[in-house]
Amino acid sequence: MTNQKNGLPRILIVDDEPAIQRFLQTALDTGEFSLHKADDGHSALAAAVATRPDIILLDLGLPDMDGVQVIRRVREWSQVPIIVLSVREREDDKVKALDAGADDYVTKPFGIPELLARMRVALRRSLQEVVEPVFRSGDLEVDLHLRKVRVQEEDVQVTPTEYDLLRLLVTHAGRVLTHAHLLKQIWGVGYVEQPHVLRVNISNLRHKIEKDPSRPRYIITEPGVGYRLKVQ
Repeated sequence: MTNQKNGLPRILIVDDEPAIQRFLQTALDTGEFSLHKADDGHSALAAAVATRPDIILLDLGLPDMDGVQVIRRVREWSQVPIIVLSVREREDDKVKALDAGADDYVTKPFGIPELLARMRVALRRSLQEVVEPVFRSGDLEVDLHLRKVRVQEEDVQVTPTEYDLLRLLVTHAGRVLTHAHLLKQIWGVGYVEQPHVLRVNISNLRHKIEKDPSRPRYIITEPGVGYRLKVQ
């Protein structure tokens, strides 16, 4: 459920660099959002409780605690979308943030159009109290009630495991899911160290739902991190 004042989504910007805060405030102050700011982890947690934001834009390098800790603390009581904005480019930093509960990860420097697109996806997802029984993106259609997959209005035959994997991606559409999360949810904790199982099934799915599996439109690879289902 979104918490909006006067119909405007509330955005909490958490960054200790004044220049970044000014940049984001200027870029996002378009009349579409209600903006709130915090410059350290403790004030961010307090602001999250006080303002009940619809999205948190979070830097990881905060002066009093690491941003990953902030994510874990927020996730104890809220599923508000969290988009990490960080200079950290290492894959393990991205994985830690996403496994802690972040919805997306954008590396600085970034373009405002890209950030706005990711925010729109996060808002659309958070506004849905329940997953719609039929998911549609471009030519892809997944009926979650009937367990049917269609592409260009043609039925596509998938295995039970492939369907479970696609359903997990669909129910988190637009969100990056790490390799470990996908393996744990579909195959169990014993498969977390067997990424080839995931790769094979992703490849099989792409050959069934993508027009060109080598240039996928739907199942997007986040190198070294995981996959996300693109919302079109």
